[in-house]
Amino acid sequence: MNSWQEFEEIVRNILEEHGFETRFRYVFRDESGRAEIDVVAERFDLVLGIDAKRYTEKWYRLSAIKREAEKHAIRCKRLERILGRRVVPVVVPLIDDLVYFHHSVIVPFEKLNDFLINVHAYLGEFGLDD
Repeated sequence: MNSWQEFEEIVRNILEEHGFETRFRYVFRDESGRAEIDVVAERFDLVLGIDAKRYTEKWYRLSAIKREAEKHAIRCKRLERILGRRVVPVVVPLIDDLVYFHHSVIVPFEKLNDFLINVHAYLGEFGLDD
């Protein structure tokens, strides 16, 4: 994987393999301006807003992921108002080791398949299963 664009495409492909319909590099505008979500994935009643982060060892910092998770959660709330549906914010970093919640669900790339198979259990664990 040579670029962040390839990483986003791989994440999108994995979502599609799990039966999600996807919108890639989804751009929208609202009263706050323009925003983009890497992948908007929809399956049945579930909408995931995915932000793929291809951090390298040099760029990886837990604080950076948490900062991005906070900003991404705000973008997903903005998209919710446009779609009229709940959008679960998910950040997929290339480097990390466990699934946790910090304003967004943070799903390490290596755990993405497990997260998608057990998505409702994870959302329940984080109180997002309403």
